[in-house]
Amino acid sequence: MVPPKSKFVSYYRVSTQKQGRSGLGLEAQKAAVEAYLKAHGGVDLASFTEVESGKNNARPQLQAALLRCRQTRATLLVAKLDRLSRNAAFLMNLRDAGVKFQALDIPEANTLTLGVLAVLAQHERELISARTKAALAARRARGLPMGTPRDMTPYAKHAAKLAGTVNAAKARARAAEIAPQFKAAREAGCASLRQVAAYLNNLEITTPRGKCWTATAVANAQRLIAA
Repeated sequence: MVPPKSKFVSYYRVSTQKQGRSGLGLEAQKAAVEAYLKAHGGVDLASFTEVESGKNNARPQLQAALLRCRQTRATLLVAKLDRLSRNAAFLMNLRDAGVKFQALDIPEANTLTLGVLAVLAQHERELISARTKAALAARRARGLPMGTPRDMTPYAKHAAKLAGTVNAAKARARAAEIAPQFKAAREAGCASLRQVAAYLNNLEITTPRGKCWTATAVANAQRLIAA
């Protein structure tokens, strides 16, 4: 079975209108990205070009690129790190937004190195989770009861309720991100839920759970959007 190709969304930026019209700087950025994709077998789902100063963090094309990354769970690909920003706080916001990125000029400058403290905290949470799962597995292997919601303490019940609320909020937020593609599917002539699902799958846009779309998944997402 052939492994799936890595998915990327490329972003290019020049600082002045003159550079944008002449292509100065854009050719080098695009050449670097194309060479990387060819060497690593990745696929560029979409590309966005901005003519804007790097000091301005409110960049519509960058926001569009980030949205496409979240929709498709792709990695944002830039030829140079400064095409995104030289501001570490701004780059950290990319990690907080759940978007991975790769800068070709400084491969080590990614979400791992910029967010090392956050990653260490996450690693500790994962260790706790792993220990909990191991303890549950050992309990299950001994044939001991695993417990039911009725066995929960009031605190545990409250924590479970909060977790369900958080998961529901994440699902609604993800559905809202994909809402423009639902509209585009209808404008493209998709009349049935199955046709909308096929449209989204062709764009490699995944469901809130990272799966391929089905008619049922489309109906569920539309209900979340309408709620």
